[in-house]
Amino acid sequence: MKRTYKSTIILLLAVMVIIPQFSGCHRGNVQTSLNQTVRNGMIESSPKIIADYQPWFGTHDHINVGYSTQDPAVLKKQIQKAKDIGIYAFGVDWYGDRRPFEDRSYALLQQIASENNFHVCLMYDETQEDNGQATDDALEAFGKAYKMYIGPNAPGHDAYVRYNGRPVVFIFPKRGHTDWDRVRRAVSSWETPPILIYKDNPPEQYAKDFDGLYAWVHPGKKGWTADGSDWGKEYLEAFYEKMKTKRPDQIVVGGIWPGFDDSKASWGLNRHMDRRCGKTLEDTLAIAKQYEGGPNPMPFLMLATWNDYEEGTTVENGVANCSAREQNQANAAPSP
Repeated sequence: MKRTYKSTIILLLAVMVIIPQFSGCHRGNVQTSLNQTVRNGMIESSPKIIADYQPWFGTHDHINVGYSTQDPAVLKKQIQKAKDIGIYAFGVDWYGDRRPFEDRSYALLQQIASENNFHVCLMYDETQEDNGQATDDALEAFGKAYKMYIGPNAPGHDAYVRYNGRPVVFIFPKRGHTDWDRVRRAVSSWETPPILIYKDNPPEQYAKDFDGLYAWVHPGKKGWTADGSDWGKEYLEAFYEKMKTKRPDQIVVGGIWPGFDDSKASWGLNRHMDRRCGKTLEDTLAIAKQYEGGPNPMPFLMLATWNDYEEGTTVENGVANCSAREQNQANAAPSP
């Protein structure tokens, strides 16, 4: 039986929201829901969930979350847990050789993913500094990515995410100084050229270099609210409508998230998006469902994030953290 979009939502909410953070909730309930889904043969159908993954924990530049992303035992447990809740792949923030620790973490993660029937892909973070090196940095990074992770001779390349046979690379823009025309020409020489997917809107002069766009955690036009009540409804509706009407031939990767809080980040700007006891994830999923159909269905949904504890988007340890009273209030709130 093919899994419907509704069953994707039910699986994620059943397994991720009913984490034992509420009184009266037990892991057994989660496992029962998961086993029922597996028996119904619903695990592998589209759209597939790609969870953004932060590979930098264990360095002094980031907070201590209790583990290192270079601990094989930790990575194996994370992969198994992600598989258990219906996640297809990790999309890993990656900088090429600009950040060796993150690169080593990714290499280890891809190796373990290959050994455990899981998938990974790169989210290339553009050079942030205005140093004139952004294009050269990107060219070097993509060259390394092909040789070490994506190409036919790369170790564990079977674990790399592909769509219609082509490897998928997400782009996380910074200051926008990369000449993507040059990068596109370079990667077009690969044996199988990659699908490049940019966040929100690429610079107009480079729009033709990208195969699609993905949504990311963002409030509406009025910006971040002090009480965290803007969970992104207006932004998401505008993103999907834009893809439907202005970019109908491009790949759409929807965005889902549980909330946002950058108070633990050294770069934080006091931005907050209330988790609403799991309802923020539920509502972002519901909006994606509204726009999922049609002649150009979404192949993936980007879950932000698996483990970004500094910006408060993690789902690794559950989605909601609230009292039973708050949970009842959230359940009674109207959906979009």
